[in-house]
Amino acid sequence: MAEDIGSTVPRRQLGRLLRQFRTEAGVTLDAAAEALEYSRQKIWRIECGLGAVRVLDVKAMCELYNVSAEMTEAMRGLAAETKSKGWWHAYGDAVPSWFELYVGLESAAAHLRQYEETLIPGLLQTREYALGLARLDRPTASEEDRERAVEVRLQRQSLLTRRLPKPPRLDAVLSEAVLRRAVGNRGVMVGQLSRLIEAAGLPNVSVRVLPFAAGPHSGAVAGSFVILDFPVTKGGRAGPEPSVAYSESLTGALYLDKPDELAAYRSAWKSLETLALDEAQSTDMIKRIIGELRHD
Repeated sequence: MAEDIGSTVPRRQLGRLLRQFRTEAGVTLDAAAEALEYSRQKIWRIECGLGAVRVLDVKAMCELYNVSAEMTEAMRGLAAETKSKGWWHAYGDAVPSWFELYVGLESAAAHLRQYEETLIPGLLQTREYALGLARLDRPTASEEDRERAVEVRLQRQSLLTRRLPKPPRLDAVLSEAVLRRAVGNRGVMVGQLSRLIEAAGLPNVSVRVLPFAAGPHSGAVAGSFVILDFPVTKGGRAGPEPSVAYSESLTGALYLDKPDELAAYRSAWKSLETLALDEAQSTDMIKRIIGELRHD
């Protein structure tokens, strides 16, 4: 898995570049579709980074948009990268289509800032805690399907300790409610909270708690979210992948990358950081709750 981060970022980069050159050339989506004898939907999907792209298609689009030979060659290279598959493809339906994009972005990120209002973040869950959630999430699924869903979650966690590429920085702020909401029995929760302390000991992971005493805050309005920042790409060919704010719901997710959307989530994050306990205080609170669970 070490270097297998899939095709998500190359697809998105290539799509942005093709849209940019089409716009600069003054070619509408409909005009491009007509000139290339493609469907409008095909060009839209390529520009949105929604699938692998043929080198032949990139060459034809670059010719239409009068893109320089040097940039065309760079984009042909990106097109070749759009065909690689991430490790998560091996799990099939265990990764919902709407979540597949997130897994690819998470694997490629340099920095994750995550606020959780309700549950332990997937990257920090124990197997037992994740299984407890899977029984809630997938009440009609077979135990085998639930196990596969949990395996995906546990496989995702290896990115925090990988050697190559460099593991991302994870800054997590958790509402106190997350620590006190029972999933499974007390033993499961003791194991899960102990796992949080263990993860916080990693050099690239910070776990902080937002206590009830902080009162109303922007996270209560925003709900759980993740801000993902990305490294500069190989050779800086297409510049860094733009940051994304990710917000999940029961049946899908939002990927927000417009400047005003990102500014709103960054502002919410700054507010949460200001109100949260520091790392040492957070560890102390987690230990206190473990003590309560063991002795009640």
